Amino acid sequence: MANLAPKVLRQASRLATKSALSAGSRRSVQTLSRVATAAPVVTVASASPASSARSYVTETKRDNAQVQTDTAIRLDKAGLEKSGLAVSGHQSSEGHVSPIADVLKQATVMDEGQRPIYLDMQATTPVDPRVLDAMMPFFTGVYGNPHSRTHAYGWESEKAVEQAREHIATLIGADPKEIIFTSGATESNNMSIKGVARFFGRSGKKKHIITSQTEHKCVLDSCRHLQDEGFDVTYLPVQHNGLIDLKALEAAIRPDTALVSIMAVNNEIGVIQPLEQIGKLCRERKVFFHTDAAQAVGKIPMDVNAMNIDLMSISSHKIYGPKGIGACYVRRRPRVRLDPIISGGGQERGLRSGTLAPPLVVGFGEACRIAKEELAYDSRRIKHLSDRLLNGLLAMEHTEQNGDSEHFYPGCVNVSFAYVEGESLLMALKDIALSSGSACTSASLEPSYVLRALGNSDESAHSSIRFGIGRFTTEEEIDYVLKAVTARVGFLRELSPLWELVQEGVDLNTIEWSQH
Repeated sequence: MANLAPKVLRQASRLATKSALSAGSRRSVQTLSRVATAAPVVTVASASPASSARSYVTETKRDNAQVQTDTAIRLDKAGLEKSGLAVSGHQSSEGHVSPIADVLKQATVMDEGQRPIYLDMQATTPVDPRVLDAMMPFFTGVYGNPHSRTHAYGWESEKAVEQAREHIATLIGADPKEIIFTSGATESNNMSIKGVARFFGRSGKKKHIITSQTEHKCVLDSCRHLQDEGFDVTYLPVQHNGLIDLKALEAAIRPDTALVSIMAVNNEIGVIQPLEQIGKLCRERKVFFHTDAAQAVGKIPMDVNAMNIDLMSISSHKIYGPKGIGACYVRRRPRVRLDPIISGGGQERGLRSGTLAPPLVVGFGEACRIAKEELAYDSRRIKHLSDRLLNGLLAMEHTEQNGDSEHFYPGCVNVSFAYVEGESLLMALKDIALSSGSACTSASLEPSYVLRALGNSDESAHSSIRFGIGRFTTEEEIDYVLKAVTARVGFLRELSPLWELVQEGVDLNTIEWSQH
């Protein structure tokens, strides 16, 4: 903006010297002059004095599309105390209603222009700069409607859309014609579950759906809506490690079962379900198999044919693509029939009407191309960082990993810290972006239904934190997080009377609590 101001001023002065200006033109010059003189003020105001100060969080620079990977600063006691991040064991002389007030007082306060370390990759991922580069031309120059077949503007947009469709299909081993673009995985899940159930339920012969208790909210809510429409839904329990019991699934399949919907990778605990065995079982019993693969595609190898998957939900923003775009894989042979939930111009094989957004579609396709190309490298690197983080966290007393320790995606680490409230720990770790569960239900204070389904107690579910590791996470960030979590968990435990009893060797299960 600062570079633009002198140009605007010069243009305004040249226009002002022309004698043939109309009254309307003069008013335009005055407007330009006002904008030009106001511009430097905005630029100066945006510069914060705090931006030059050393901090334990990332500084965000405006108009910078590069992903900042060197965001962590080494943790040292003196630096922490100087910045106000240190968590000391002494009590303040001031009276507080709750001891947690000390923690909140000493937790990092985010100044304008400063960002915490990002470890919430299951909620969303940053757009890869290469994806952004691929998207940019389609915002300005290549702006045709991809469904316009009568001129070059539509043809070039359509070509880019079809190329993106091929990239997505290649990533999951599908045919490009089987990829249906949607607004995201939530719409894909709704379309798959409601669409198949309603199409095959019209005859009255297929009125049964099977899913699990640990599915994403949009899957569970879709099934509840179908229950209101007269469908019978079986919610399978999971084992303590979060995996489906295949024998229980086989026993639940009935002659009137239309669909089985099981998530590929859980968004809270990262458990990878045995998709190949589930797909084989469903194919043998002639039941359609749908999987919510929003957390799996681009992160673990996926092959819809080898796994006998009939419908699959995919999200762009989970694999370093733009938000607002996703896809639904719908098998053609054997053909899967479903009722569309959006009617209109008949785009996307008539299954999802509406004009596609070429910039988002192209970005999604490029994200899938990069994910395919770098899958092996990303997997090794994320596994290394995950082991570093998990080993450090589990070295602490009374910590436990939630979910199966063998069959899980390394980029999703969910750990319970006994005798610590998860919400209190999140508030004490304001310099690290974490969550205690799904972003869709993060506003709720209820314990995670996924952890409850594993058999965890309310206390254990409340004390759990999810760490999300991604393509741009660094070793320095992991080391910082380990030191910060260790220090602040220790401090919060010191505030807990239960921790004091545990240290004295008292079994809390033997205590009879009286109500006052």
